[in-house]
Amino acid sequence: MGAGRFAPSPSGRLHIGNLRTAVLAWLFAHSTGRDYLLRVEDLDRVRAGSEDEQLAELKALGLSFDGTMVRQSDRLPVYRAIVDDLKAQGLVYECFCSRKDIAEAGSAPHAAPGSYPGTCRNLTEEERAEKARHRPAALRLRAEANVFTVQDELAGSYTGTVDDFVLVRNDGAPAYNLAVVVDDAASGIDQVVRGDDLLSSAPRQAYLAQLLGYTVPTYAHVPLALNEKGQRLAKRDGAVTLEEITEQGVHPAEIRAFLLESLGLPGQDLQAALEAFDPAALPREPWIVRPENIVQQLMPPASRNR
Repeated sequence: MGAGRFAPSPSGRLHIGNLRTAVLAWLFAHSTGRDYLLRVEDLDRVRAGSEDEQLAELKALGLSFDGTMVRQSDRLPVYRAIVDDLKAQGLVYECFCSRKDIAEAGSAPHAAPGSYPGTCRNLTEEERAEKARHRPAALRLRAEANVFTVQDELAGSYTGTVDDFVLVRNDGAPAYNLAVVVDDAASGIDQVVRGDDLLSSAPRQAYLAQLLGYTVPTYAHVPLALNEKGQRLAKRDGAVTLEEITEQGVHPAEIRAFLLESLGLPGQDLQAALEAFDPAALPREPWIVRPENIVQQLMPPASRNR
């Protein structure tokens, strides 16, 4: 039937918004008869010990995974082979632009703001050699489409920009848009559940999947957890990680119940939530989190009244 997945980056502890997405991915996968896989996306920032911490947090909530865990750092030769194949087809070119260069150049006509304007797309060999003297090159996909449409369980039909996005960064590391597409296909992942801040990247990834001959997955981009100012949760918001909340006397099962109830689902256990799960009934608005209220609400009454 395929698989769904949760794919955290080991850059720190998971906050309750991350954990809520992990629970949602579990529900989406199991409600459709799919396996639920874990991938560690460790091509960028990695904090020592984070992977073990995150695995312990997911286990504490009762989330179990099928198959073997995948680390992106173990798959570098695979990404290189894919890029080499695209190069052989004339679909990759060197780009010497900095972020500042791109921002100052503006986007191509009819493209979304921030899209790559194609500055390095048609450089001559001499121009590339000159630019290479001053800055290492990233590798970009020579896209043959301007837009691509994906189907999303919550957003419906979504059409977004496809520009000449980066496949390999100028430090030699595979870019996110390349790695996730290749890894999802290799693991048989045909259902992607993640935060809705990544919805705009789905058309690029789906376009690349199609170009590589992969099945484009179904998507469900779920609302983020935000603080009262409408910003993504961060350490400054206080007790937002499992560790910080449990240190104040709250059991992980109570946190899981809190997460499930925030989705309109019964909180007694994952199986009860699965039986009641209906994607069409999920909240569509961001989840506003007030950390001090979480702790007060979930602390045992005896502790609360001290």
